[in-house]
Amino acid sequence: MSTDPDSAPVEPPEPTELQLAAAADTFALLASPARLHLVSLMSSGRSDVGALAAKVGLSLPTTSQHLSKLRLAGIVSAHREGRHSIYTVDDPHVISLVEQIFEHIAPDGTLAPDPPATSPTKESRA
Repeated sequence: MSTDPDSAPVEPPEPTELQLAAAADTFALLASPARLHLVSLMSSGRSDVGALAAKVGLSLPTTSQHLSKLRLAGIVSAHREGRHSIYTVDDPHVISLVEQIFEHIAPDGTLAPDPPATSPTKESRA
């Protein structure tokens, strides 16, 4: 077996202090159930503040405050369509993060079981 150092797996670099701080700030924003719910809703499509408030069960001012924090952090974006502000999550990393956490948490709030490991079938080995 070869011990070529060039074929060894490359360790990812450790995160910098700035990356750690930014990641912690992002997780802190998403630690609010209301903001996480808003991001989840916007990850699957565009919405205005009224529709988001109704779905999350918050008042318009409270929803607007949450959206403002998320927008200032760069997690969501907004643009005007007439008299309405339309909000969306454009960053595929944020969308993936939110999708993955809800795949990991069962509807009853417990950790979802890991999917079964796929192993080659007898036919694929033949």
